[in-house]
Amino acid sequence: MHPYQNAPDRSFWSRSVSSGFDIRQLMDHDGPLIRPGEPVASAGSCFASNLVPYLERAGFEYLRTERRNPAFSSVPPENLGYENFSAAYGNIYTPRQLLQLLRRCMGTFRPAEDRWHTDAGLVDPFRPGLRYHALTDREFDLLSAQHLRAVRRVFEEVKVFIFTLGLTEAWVSRLDGAVFPACPGTVAGTFDEALHAFVNFSVDDVTSDLDTFVTELHALNRGVRIVLTVSPVPLVATATGKHVLPSSTYSKAVLRASAEEIVRRHAFVSYFPSFEIVTGPQAPDAYLEADRRSVTQEAIEAVMTAFLAACEAGHVAARVNAPREEGDSARRLSRMLSQVECEEGMADVPTKPVGDVAEETIRSLYSALLARSPGERELEGWTDAARNMSVIDLVKVFVASDEFKGRMKDIPA
Repeated sequence: MHPYQNAPDRSFWSRSVSSGFDIRQLMDHDGPLIRPGEPVASAGSCFASNLVPYLERAGFEYLRTERRNPAFSSVPPENLGYENFSAAYGNIYTPRQLLQLLRRCMGTFRPAEDRWHTDAGLVDPFRPGLRYHALTDREFDLLSAQHLRAVRRVFEEVKVFIFTLGLTEAWVSRLDGAVFPACPGTVAGTFDEALHAFVNFSVDDVTSDLDTFVTELHALNRGVRIVLTVSPVPLVATATGKHVLPSSTYSKAVLRASAEEIVRRHAFVSYFPSFEIVTGPQAPDAYLEADRRSVTQEAIEAVMTAFLAACEAGHVAARVNAPREEGDSARRLSRMLSQVECEEGMADVPTKPVGDVAEETIRSLYSALLARSPGERELEGWTDAARNMSVIDLVKVFVASDEFKGRMKDIPA
C-alpha cells in the first residue's frame, strides 16, 4: 500500500483532466463560499467586476455603500469602473494597494501625494479617472472623507469579501510608497521620475501584504470570510523591459503562490480557481478572444457556474447566465468598452493631444466598428466637443448617441 492508492479520482490527471473533467471538483473549501443573506463585497482587477452582476442576479446580497445621489440620475455614470464595486474605489490591482486602502479608511495611512493639481481641478491619484474633479482643496477633502467613510463601511459590514489579484507590477510614490492604480500620466496627472517609481512585487512582498491585509481586516470585522482568486487576464504591458509573455507568467505565478500560502495560514480564507478554469490545459480555445488576452463571455459563464455551485446548495443555481448582448457585433463593442474602462489598459494608449486622439477615435469607430468610411459626414461638431473630454468619455458619449444606436444593426459580424 502507498498513499496514492487511496487518493480520490480528482487527484489524478488521467481521471480528472484527461477524462472525467468536472469543474465543480476544483474547489477546496469547507462549506459554501456564500450563504443567502450574507453581505458580499468585492475588489480587484478589471476581471473582478464580472462577478457582480452574476451574484446579484443569483439573489445574493451585494453590499453597496457608495451610490450616486438620485438627484444626479441624469448625469452619465463614472468611467473606469468606479460604480462596479461595493464602493467607488475602482480597480485594485495589487494587495499593497488594497492594504493601503484599508489603512486610509481607518485613518492609519495618509499618502503624501494625495491630490494632483490640474487645469481641470484636483485629481485623486488613487481614482484618477473620476469624471468630476474638485475645484478647491476643501471640496477635495470633503469628497475624499465621504468616500473613505463608505469604504470603511464595506470592510465593517461585509461577511464575504472577494479579492481578485491582478498584477505584481505597480507605480508608487517615492515619498511614502503609496501605490497608484495606474502609472501617473497615463490616465491623469504627470509622470515625474523624481516622484514616481516602478515596482514589481516579489512573492514575499505579495504574501506579506496579503497576510497583513487579512489580519487587519479580521481585527476590524471578526465575522468576515475572504475568498481569493487570480485574474486570468495577462498584462497589457510590462514596465520591466522584458517580453510581456514571461512577465505575465511571473506575475500570475507570484499571485497564485501567495494566495495559496494565505489560505494555508488562515482558516477563514478560501481560494477560488478562476485563473485555472480559464487558462488551464483543459480550457477550450474559445475561452480567449483572438488577441489571446481578452476573456470571452463563455469563459466568464464557466467561471460563474463553478463559483455559484460552490455557494449555498440549490440557491438560484439556474440563473447563472448573464443577459447577453444582441449579436456578435454588440459583443465586440462591449469588449472594446470594457477594455477602455481598465486603467491598466491606458499603458498601451499612445500619448497624443486629446483633440488629435479624439478625431482618430471617432474616425476609427466609423471605419473599424461600422466598416465604412465617414464619407462626407461632418465630424467637426464631435471633435470640437471632444477637445474638453477624455478619450474614454468621448467613446461613451459617441456610442450613446442616437446616430450610433441607429446604426448598430449595420455593424458587420
